[in-house]
Amino acid sequence: MQEELAYETDCLLPLERQLHEAARRNNISRMQELIGRRVNTRARNHVGRVALHWAAGSGHEQAVRLLLEHEAAVDEEDAFGMNALLLSAWFGHLRILQILVNSGAKIHCESKDGLTLLHCAAQKGHVPVLAFIMEDLEDVDLDHVDKLGRTAFHRAAEHGQLDALDFLVGSGCDHSVKDKEGNTALHLAAGQGHVAVLQRLVDIGLELEEQNAEGLTALHTAAEGTHLDCVQLLLRAGSSVNALTQKNLSCLHYAALSGSEDVSRALIHAGGCTNVADHGASPMHLAVRHNFPALVRLFMNSNSDLNAMDNRQQTPLHLAAEHAWQDIAEMLLIAGVDLNLRDKQGKTALAVAARSNHISLVDMIIKADRFYRWEKDHLSCNDSSDPSGKSLSFKQDHRQETQQLRSVLWQLASRFLQPHEWKKLAYSWEFTEAHVYAIEQQWTGTRSYQEHGHRMLLIWLHGVATAGENPSKALFEGLVAIGRRSLAENIRKKVNAAPSAPKRCTAM
Repeated sequence: MQEELAYETDCLLPLERQLHEAARRNNISRMQELIGRRVNTRARNHVGRVALHWAAGSGHEQAVRLLLEHEAAVDEEDAFGMNALLLSAWFGHLRILQILVNSGAKIHCESKDGLTLLHCAAQKGHVPVLAFIMEDLEDVDLDHVDKLGRTAFHRAAEHGQLDALDFLVGSGCDHSVKDKEGNTALHLAAGQGHVAVLQRLVDIGLELEEQNAEGLTALHTAAEGTHLDCVQLLLRAGSSVNALTQKNLSCLHYAALSGSEDVSRALIHAGGCTNVADHGASPMHLAVRHNFPALVRLFMNSNSDLNAMDNRQQTPLHLAAEHAWQDIAEMLLIAGVDLNLRDKQGKTALAVAARSNHISLVDMIIKADRFYRWEKDHLSCNDSSDPSGKSLSFKQDHRQETQQLRSVLWQLASRFLQPHEWKKLAYSWEFTEAHVYAIEQQWTGTRSYQEHGHRMLLIWLHGVATAGENPSKALFEGLVAIGRRSLAENIRKKVNAAPSAPKRCTAM
């Protein structure tokens, strides 16, 4: 039901349309004129509305009385099953409701959704109407349910109507009733982010750990809706942060799926948040799957299992590699993930990135793998790693200080190296077979070896910069090792003209 009655006049004759308009505007003189011309007061528009609906929904007492005096049917329903009585309760027009009741309207009517007078008034927060219904009408069922299995108490909670909720509680409604999906009022208020109502429900003692048909608690629904205030309220009240749904989803899973860093932080800091798997998919997996870098960083800082495998035996890095999410991949690589883990198809994250032709990610993973190997061999170097990621990066190098050196490497790869020499250089610098194979997956034509060689050289340069080695010396020795001394001499002159790469550690 819309906030305002949409004024629709399709299917009406011109004079009938004018009567509807006059009723909506409470233009009594025009209504009397049209009625005097025997215009049909029960004419319906395309959604079944009659003039009485407009008058009642708009709260026009004179128009309602005039129509009732001229054969308007008091219980006429529109296409939604709403009659004038329900519309007056929905819009909070108490005087109209009283007039209709006195005119013989059926008080136990329902819309097609099963909404009663109580539902309508409770959902919209009209306490005077609620009071009239409970005190002046007979045989009103306080806990009557609509087609969704929801009572007026449910409706007030779902729509944040605190005063209406208090009235219903004072009238003795059933607090514990569940709707057809197993939701209590607590679920509905938490899912919609109604903090004041949620606090009242907690105060009156609704069960915090009650689960709906899917196994969600109120904390799950608050996390799913990213309602931080509701999450914090429920946590303070004692809700279990590690409660699981029937699909083994924790509240943290829902926070990860929604991408809410604030809610995730609140759940993690609540204490005891475990790395529960949703059939093998951890909250970290979900954050990666939906490309939420901030959440990935948060989970890493909370000691989440970076190498957890989902039902396809994919780690978070596999997912990042599959979908080319570079920011997330770099966070994981800087955190030190295991690059040797294989999915059900036997593929590492590097192989997944190569298969998908995600070139930048392939290079990043190779850089990380080479860095991990170097780091393992040089643990005595105090600055061998930078977990914060402030200076360590595996992305493509665009720094001004390495620009000339990178230009030299491009010339080397595109003009001087023979088709298979880039591989010889790679093996001399301890690139693995897997590294070389991953680089080779890129195909740019018969001269692909030039691009392959250039990528390999840039990966090598990253390692040199990380280790603090002299690039001129390392490149010279590499070229000599593959039998290109003359070229080595030439290139050394060019490299020496380039600014030296900044040193990370001198203990090499």
